Amino acid sequence: MPRPKRCRRIASLPNFVLFKPAGVPGRTLQKVELTVDEYEALRLADYEGLYQEQAAERMGVSRQTFGRIVESARKKVARALVEGMALRIEGGVVEMAEKRAFECADCEHVWEVPFGTGRPAECPACQSKDFRRAQEAAGQGGGRRRQRQGGPDPAGGRVGGEEA
Repeated sequence: MPRPKRCRRIASLPNFVLFKPAGVPGRTLQKVELTVDEYEALRLADYEGLYQEQAAERMGVSRQTFGRIVESARKKVARALVEGMALRIEGGVVEMAEKRAFECADCEHVWEVPFGTGRPAECPACQSKDFRRAQEAAGQGGGRRRQRQGGPDPAGGRVGGEEA
């Protein structure tokens, strides 16, 4: 009997969860299912260009486990592209990473980044270097992580699957 999967940490849920070939009705297509943790592995390795060790640390898994996740994700995406299948992103045992909020002093844009990703270089809206931690996140223990109160975060507790 295989071990139960450990929870994998993700920065955010994908904005889009279904991709399909243009001009083909979705109901006629076979579907390939990409789990949310596989999507996150692709995002970290291929979109952000992180080394597997860095990406594994962000997801809270070993480097070997990260390698297996990203290999599985790449095979599924390649199969969907080559065979003209729909690609759906859903499921997986994941938890949302805690985030820090920043506020730009020039344009007042507020954005969040996951803990462990380092301080942003600039405001994503106006590229200003004049920004600070947002008021709701700052002022709690000199920049330390806030403790959650109550249960899991309603915006991003666990997604799908059973807890491990």
